[in-house]
Amino acid sequence: MLRCVILDDYQRVALEKADWARLDGSVECVAIDHHIGERAALVATLRDAEIIVAMRERTPFDAALLAELPKLKLLITTGAYNASIDGEAAARQGVVVCGTGNYPGTTAELAWGLILSLARHIPDSAAGMREGGPWQPLIGHALHGKTLGILGWGNLGKRVAAVGRAFGMEILAHSRSLTPEATAAAEIGHAATLPALMAGSDIVSIHLRLTPETRGMIGAAELGAMRPGAILVNTSRGPIVDEAALLDALASGHIRAGLDVYDVEPLPVDHPLRTAPGVVLTPHVGYVTHETYDVFYPDALADIEAWLAGAPIRVING
Repeated sequence: MLRCVILDDYQRVALEKADWARLDGSVECVAIDHHIGERAALVATLRDAEIIVAMRERTPFDAALLAELPKLKLLITTGAYNASIDGEAAARQGVVVCGTGNYPGTTAELAWGLILSLARHIPDSAAGMREGGPWQPLIGHALHGKTLGILGWGNLGKRVAAVGRAFGMEILAHSRSLTPEATAAAEIGHAATLPALMAGSDIVSIHLRLTPETRGMIGAAELGAMRPGAILVNTSRGPIVDEAALLDALASGHIRAGLDVYDVEPLPVDHPLRTAPGVVLTPHVGYVTHETYDVFYPDALADIEAWLAGAPIRVING
């Protein structure tokens, strides 16, 4: 009997979202409902597993960790890409790494939830209503006529921009691969540089992968270039924004922010972001929908079945 460990099943739905009974007699599946960050505890949990299903990039599988898991043969990541898995080290160890499909647009939807929450003070207004606070204590901002800056012109950036258009916003975009001709064809504004995007937008929404080039690319200078009272939304990866600089910008009241991602996840309970002014926080739930899980877990099951049959699918490490 092979052993499969499903990591980070916070909502305890993994075993309900797919027909794992199809593996009865060949694979025993165990779901872990909390994050295991300490290396020794992680190794102890995974050392007897031939199959691991990882939730996105929650758990880094570097060469050192893989070396401590000699039984591992199949590593599945939810989603089609995972920068926290050393695919080459896995291949050298004979571990097949597979991905899953995804459900489109959920992170873009959450970005708009954060934007609207900040623009119209929805969390504070809702809390005030429950607590019996004063009637209409806050004044919001309309979106029509404002400029929405999109950092990263991929699928998610385009989805966020489309909603901005529906609100009557001007769209300004910046990406290394974006040309003035492409932005003209898309009927949006082209920010040739990152400072131009930050200074020219009322709201900036980040839609980039975390790479050595994007890590820390938004620092004190970029935040300082933003318009007073502007909104920064990050639903991509926390380290794209320098955390210390962001805390300073929030403390000064220069900008506000909507964050779904952080340098360390889960975010420590005593982290200063939890009490910072002018920020709306969500616990990395951009992808956390029933529709997404209805893709992730059945696809993970299909990956296991294909691997057992000797014909792995969705292989992402060669």
